[in-house]
Amino acid sequence: MTKTRCDLCFLLIVLSALTLTSAHSQNQPPAPTPPPFAAVPQASQAQQDNFPAQLLEQLAAIKAAALADDYAYRQVAHLTENIGARPSGSLQAKAAVDYVAEELRKLGLDVQLEEVKVPHWVRGEETAQLVEYAGQAAGTTQKIVLTALGGSTSTPAEGITADVIVVNNFDELKALGHDKVSGKIVFFNEIFDKQKAAGGMAFMAYGEAVRYRGAGPREAAGLGAVAALVRSVGSADFRLPHTGWSFPAGIPAGAVTAEDAELMAHLSAQGKLRIHLTLTPQKLPDATGFNVIADLKGSEHPEQVVVVSGHLDSWDLGTGAIDDGAGVAVAMEAAEILQKLHLRPKRTLRVIAWMDEESGGAGSQTYTKDHSSEFLHHIAAIESDAGAAHPLGFDAKMTAAAADVLRPALTVLQSIGANVLRESTYPPGADISAMSEAGVPALGILQDGRTYFHYHHTAADTLDKIVPNELRENAAAMAVMGYALADMRDPLPR
Repeated sequence: MTKTRCDLCFLLIVLSALTLTSAHSQNQPPAPTPPPFAAVPQASQAQQDNFPAQLLEQLAAIKAAALADDYAYRQVAHLTENIGARPSGSLQAKAAVDYVAEELRKLGLDVQLEEVKVPHWVRGEETAQLVEYAGQAAGTTQKIVLTALGGSTSTPAEGITADVIVVNNFDELKALGHDKVSGKIVFFNEIFDKQKAAGGMAFMAYGEAVRYRGAGPREAAGLGAVAALVRSVGSADFRLPHTGWSFPAGIPAGAVTAEDAELMAHLSAQGKLRIHLTLTPQKLPDATGFNVIADLKGSEHPEQVVVVSGHLDSWDLGTGAIDDGAGVAVAMEAAEILQKLHLRPKRTLRVIAWMDEESGGAGSQTYTKDHSSEFLHHIAAIESDAGAAHPLGFDAKMTAAAADVLRPALTVLQSIGANVLRESTYPPGADISAMSEAGVPALGILQDGRTYFHYHHTAADTLDKIVPNELRENAAAMAVMGYALADMRDPLPR
């Protein structure tokens, strides 16, 4: 979005220069240069009332402080490298809860741990070999690189061997019917649209492909399949499998790499294809986890709450840096910056590190159960769960009137290119979706997502994927918007 704005400036400058050159070439006085933009509309009364000069100065100071602060990077470094992967129910998830809670207590926030019952699923052996296919050399097999999907059941320890049926969509599966699917392994070869991702619509591409990961195993099981495989939902071909949550299906379910998906599709088109599959995850008894909830109490309306948040749990393949240690860290920094600058907003700024976003959303569900009666006094909620790349602004699910009021806060972020407010028809964050559906204005940091799905849910989701300067920009966006919402005169209209 910033590039578009800069391109427009450049184009107008060029047109202006051409006008001057043409006039001089004809030995005529140059025509008056037109203004580069239409007149900027005068700030509405609501904007003026809610963003007086003092608040704008404070927001500018918050932005400057965030851009010079490495607090968020230190936090995400500890979460990912010292603690590691944080799947729900794990010892690492509990260690992360304790760490974040203590760090927020050090900032002087009022911290509570909200108990959450979470699923506890652990990964086991994950191997696969093609054991029969067209043109096979005698005595050989071919390795398939894959990983179990979250919630997958287990094959026997010795694995299973079955024919593979390749389908590209649910309609093809349904057309096969029970007789042709029963006893087989169904492979969904839905290709992630890389061109959409490269063009800035990565999350749209993800939404189109992820439905097969989510519902494919269940649909295959309904027709008698003994297992289901999906093409990894990701935008890069590094022979990395991408895990993720799937609806309980009662059969083993896994994701294969894009390269192995191509191999299986090609060989299936040539004739019979059989695979030996071993997946031995375990579904352990539900465990106790916690949402970390930390309040910087408001000076005038402490009962009114603005949520800044990210989710603390992660998948187990990598260390959860971009998904979503970064989101937790920038939410923490929003409070750290205010404390450092001795700024106390009128309303309560509530930092939440959500538990179990990845495997069912138990943390969000528990918060809704415990706090839904207070949602009328939740002024707004922000979640960062789209990586750590350069922020472009915010996705927002709110009324047009509310979006208009926030324009001065976006102007403060214009210098870092984070001034877009993009209307969203769906909640811009899984953990804040219930609040959004209840009418709470909801925002999600809108990041450059072109490479996010290279690493999402893979072993490569590690700290090195975070650019410190871009993380500082995300912290600035979260802190500026969080404080604006918490200190402006009036709550946003709903």
